[in-house]
Order: sequence, then C-alpha cells, then structure tokens
Amino acid sequence: MKYLNKIGLGVIAILAMNSCADDSLLDFDVKKPESIQMYEYLKDYDVLKTYVDRTENPDFILGAGVSLNDYIQKDYRNSFISSNFDEMTAGYAMKHGAIVKDNGSMSFVGVQNFVETAKEDGITIYGHTLCWHANQNATYLNSIIADREIEADPEDANNALKITTPEANANIWDWQLEYTMPTPLTEGEEYTLTMRAKASSAYTVGFWRTDGATTDYGPDIALGETWGDVTVTFTPSMNATRLQFCFGTFGGDLFFDDMVLTASGSEDNLIENGNFDADDLSQWGKPSWHAYTYLIEAIAAGPGTYWTNLVNNSDVENDDVSSFFATEANDGPNPATIGEAGTGADGVGRAIVVKSGDAPSNPWDTQFFVKGPQQLEEGQAYRFSMKVKADKAASTESQAHNEPGGYLHWSMVGSPNVTTEWQEYSNSGVISAAQAGMNTIAFNLSVFAEANTYYFDDIVWEIEESGNSIPLTPEEKRDTISYALEAWMSGMLEVSKDYVKAWDVVNEPMDDGNPYELKSGVNKAPEDFASDEFYWQDYLGKDYAVMAFNMARQYGNENDIHFINDYNLEYNLDKCKGLIAYVEYIEAQGARVDGIGTQMHINVDSDKDKIAQMFELLAATGKLIKVSELDIGLGNRKKTSEATEEDYQAQAEMYAYVVNKYKELIPVTQQYGITVWSPTDSPSESSWRGGEPIGLWTLDYSRKHSYAGFADALSGE
Repeated sequence: MKYLNKIGLGVIAILAMNSCADDSLLDFDVKKPESIQMYEYLKDYDVLKTYVDRTENPDFILGAGVSLNDYIQKDYRNSFISSNFDEMTAGYAMKHGAIVKDNGSMSFVGVQNFVETAKEDGITIYGHTLCWHANQNATYLNSIIADREIEADPEDANNALKITTPEANANIWDWQLEYTMPTPLTEGEEYTLTMRAKASSAYTVGFWRTDGATTDYGPDIALGETWGDVTVTFTPSMNATRLQFCFGTFGGDLFFDDMVLTASGSEDNLIENGNFDADDLSQWGKPSWHAYTYLIEAIAAGPGTYWTNLVNNSDVENDDVSSFFATEANDGPNPATIGEAGTGADGVGRAIVVKSGDAPSNPWDTQFFVKGPQQLEEGQAYRFSMKVKADKAASTESQAHNEPGGYLHWSMVGSPNVTTEWQEYSNSGVISAAQAGMNTIAFNLSVFAEANTYYFDDIVWEIEESGNSIPLTPEEKRDTISYALEAWMSGMLEVSKDYVKAWDVVNEPMDDGNPYELKSGVNKAPEDFASDEFYWQDYLGKDYAVMAFNMARQYGNENDIHFINDYNLEYNLDKCKGLIAYVEYIEAQGARVDGIGTQMHINVDSDKDKIAQMFELLAATGKLIKVSELDIGLGNRKKTSEATEEDYQAQAEMYAYVVNKYKELIPVTQQYGITVWSPTDSPSESSWRGGEPIGLWTLDYSRKHSYAGFADALSGE
C-alpha cells in the first residue's frame, strides 16, 4: 500500500446493516436495524472463500489484509479472517520498521507468534514486504551512513598555538615568538625538536636559540598549507635560555602543535604544555624590545579538511549513470551508455562508451559530461582523474558547465590527449571566477575530424571541503547499505521461511512522475522525508532489486514465489509498462521474478477500460499476477455517513467488474489470486482511507452489496 496501513483487522469495530452480519462467527448477539429488506438476500451467502471456483483454478488464493496484533488475540476477529480467507497479509508488522530497532537489532517475536497462530488456524501468510522505501527504520539506516568523525588532527580535537601577523615586513626578525626554557639547554649537547605545524600560505620559519648575548641561527623550519610533521636537530653553542621562531616576512596565520624538545638519549619533553591544551601560555611571548603587535593565542577545535568524490559509480561497476551524460550529433544531453563486460580499463569490468560523429562542424558536437550534485564556488579546490582511451588517437577539450549543455567557461580540467591504449589523466586546481557555479565537466570529443569511439573508466572528481566530519563515499555507503539489506532480509526469512512461501520482495519501485524510472529521494529536501522513509535504490542503484530478489532466493526457499508490487498501475498505464520493463531488466541481470502484484486502491468511478488494459499488459508478461491490495471507495473520499444506496450498488458492481476482468484476462495458470486489503469499512480514525466504506463488510461485519458482487464474480455466477 502507498502509506502505512494499520487497519487490517483492527478496523473491525462496529457499524450498521446487522441483519446480514456473519453472526455465525461471533459469540455475541447482533441487533437488527429497523430497515432490513434490501439486505435480506445477503443472509443466504456462505463464507467468502467458498465462492472461489476451485474446479476452474484449484490454486487461486483469496487473501485479506490484517493487523498482526489483532489476529493473534484469537478472538472473533481471528475467526472472521480464518473462516473467510485462504491467506492473510500483515499490513505493517512484517516490515523493516516494525522489526529493526534504532541500533540495528531485530525482534521477531511478533512474527513468530503470527506464524504459530496461522498454523493453528490453517491459513497461510503472504510476506509483505522485504524491500520498500517506506515503513523502514530510517533512523537506523541513516545512522550507519552518517558522516564519520574526522580522525583527530591538531586543530580539530586539541588546542593549537596560533600566531596571526597583520602583514609581511622587510626582515625575518621583524616578527618573533620566544619560548623561555624552564631549564637552560646545555652547550654542546644535541637536541631534537619535533612538532606538527602549518601556515595559511607556505612559509619557512627561522629557528634560533639565544642566551641573551649570543644567538645560534638555523636550521629553518618549512611549513606547508596543511598539517605536517617537522623535525630539526641542533647543538647550541651556549647554555640557551630561549627558543626563537622568526617570521617577520610573513603575513597571515601560523599554527604549532604537539611540540616536543628532547635531549639526545632522553625522552623527557623540555617544553611544558607542548600540546597547548592547557590555557597557560606564560612561557610564550615576544622579545621585550619588540615594537610590533601581533596575536598569540591557543585555539580550540576547528574544522578539518577532507576530499569528497562527486561522482556516483566512479568505477562503472553498476548501471548507475546519474553522474554521466553524453550528446551525440547535437541531440542534447542524454544518460551515457555503459559498455559490455570487458570494455573497462585494461579489459576489466565496464566503461562509459561515447561515439562521436563523422565530419563535425564544431568540437562540441559530441560531448561527454561528468555531473556533480552541487554547484562549486570560486576558490574551491578540486582534483580530477580518469582512465581513458579511444579507437583512434585524438585530442579533446574540457569545459565548465552549470548543467550538462549549460556552457560557462572554455577550460576546466585541461585538454587530454587520448590514445588507443588506456591512460590515466589527472588535473587539479581551484575554481575561478569564470567557472563559479559549475557542476559539470564537459569533454569535447569532436576535435578529431573522423568518427571515433571513446571509453572512460575510474572517473573521480573530488572537491576539498572542511568540517569536523567527513561523508562516506558512494562506495562506502553502497557497501554499508548492502550489508544492512542482507542482514534484514536474511533475518526475516530465517524465522518465517518454514511457513511463509510467497513474498513481496520489492515494493513500489517506480516513480509516479517518471514512470519508467525508479522512485528516488535524491532531490527531496530533508524536511520533506517522512520519518520512516529511506530509498535503498539511492545507494544501491538500479540493481537494488536484483540484489533483493537474489537474497530472497538465497535465504528463503528455492521454490518460494517472489513478487514485485506497485500501485496505480490501472491509473497510469505507463507506470505499468515501466514496471514490466524493470522486471525484464531484473531478470536480464540474472535474478528471477515470479510474479507482479497490482495494488488496486480504486473508486467506483475508476476507468474500467484502463483496468482491462492493465490486466492485458500484465497477462502478456507470462508472470503470476496478483491483485495484491484491493479496496474500492465511493469517490471524492466520500465517507460512510454520506453513502447512499446507489453508492453501495455501484461499489458492488465495481468489485464484480475487477474480479471478472481478472479472471477473464489473466490466464488461469497465471492467477495467483486476489487480496482484499480492508475486508471491512475503514474506521474514521484509521490512517488508511479513514472513514470510507471501502470493504465487503461494514464495521460490525454485516455483509454489503459489495460482498455479493465479489462472491458472485468469484463463483462465476
């Protein structure tokens, strides 16, 4: 179903039309309403499952949606379901969100009780559902792919000594920092100074020692723009009382940390508070004669730097082309093509394959695009690398675009020369003002005058970012989420496979607006996600369903019946076609899909022609077809209190139409069966079609006209 369904049997609390109630199943008296004549004929009907034509199709399964917690109470609700149906589907309790805890542990107690109760009652269970984007424990899944804390470096986790000078001066001694030794150094003895250090721009600091009268000079200390280790060894020519660090020709920030000074043969640090974690800087200062002002301070934790790869599927191991686009003969940017196995670098794996046309008018007539998820800012550092070859040696050019085809600047990562052998190309730099706002690197492939075929692999485009944590790479997220999916599916199947023989393995994969594409949360704002919403496909790619079906077969039973399931297939026939195409893709990758489930949450005014066309499309697949979640409303969300006799007659007719068309258009050998998602009308407080009279029974189990329409269609009368 499209949203969390908590009604199942729990919706079965009490309404009207009691003259035709299934009171043979109940252990209490049912009062008759004043007007009963129009419903008297329903008393002659038997329990619903007796109307299945077992002669025509002995394998047809009549199912019901239920609430696990209600069913295992073993009261009238339990009896109602087991008397009328062959099989039941738990609305929520067998889903990831009901089983997996925030720490990743799983509790299957409810499922085990459900299975045992079903065994006692002789009714089967249809598993629902193993891989879905909703009803997940998204808290746990998001936590395992959250940014990881950066390994502590001097400026991140500890204090460091920061020196800020306002400008560069003429002489190196114009800025000085002194450390007064608690005990003077010994003349002629060898000492070693080590520390971690960096500068806002590369600089070489002068390192001196003095006793106030005599000074030793050198060795100098070279600092880079990122934290690095520094080691210098010296032998003072006097009993030095002060260390001097000189940087008069530098303007900017210097950072010192983890400073250790040891005498030869000793491990004792002669510099107190060398890690600068204590607030005491009393032994650090400027020479007393110094006329200049600059800042000395111990800084607290600050952001670190790290590199983030902007490219999904860098190694072209799967079919995700969300980062790769191409134009051929000015046909506009389209998703790039991934080659066959063996087209990858050095004949291993696959590559992106782009073909250029003959006799181009412009170098950009054929382009290959690498697109990132964000627009880059001026001054942002980047580095790029890829492996590339072509059928013929050729020159290429690169450009900066703000979208594939959105030209900004003529140069981005240089002009790779491509040969007929695999070569690695790399480039790095900083985003210029002209490139600011770019999110796409475009390669012009029509520089060469003849038609050519280019191959790209191992494409990495990284940007430097800062913070106290670092995002996992797409590959790390894929590995982590693969593990989580396997742990969940193997756990659920282990406790249920002895009794549960059919499953919704993948639920609701197709996008409503782009019905030939997978549903995704990539472009959703964080605040728009439901608390239980998590898209496996955003981390595992198009093959997520391949993985799920293979895992279901591995951890379940070899002969289990595995379905893919979606909604609105009768409303949007393109979505039905998109789902069928996705099934073909899944099977082309080596997995097996046994059946297709169509959720039919429809109304009395739903388009009957489209319903028939949907069944025809599904029948043509040769797969088992299941109406997985059938309920029928009165249209415009009309409530029970607003319903008329005409409404109920129309509802009965539509229930009969669906059943008849299913039996007519789906070959008997492909008929798995029909599940009535809400056997009774929905109570007003329900989260699923709340207050709508959608069932075959009222809330007090009184049969409705829809019961007769459904039963007659099942029996063929």
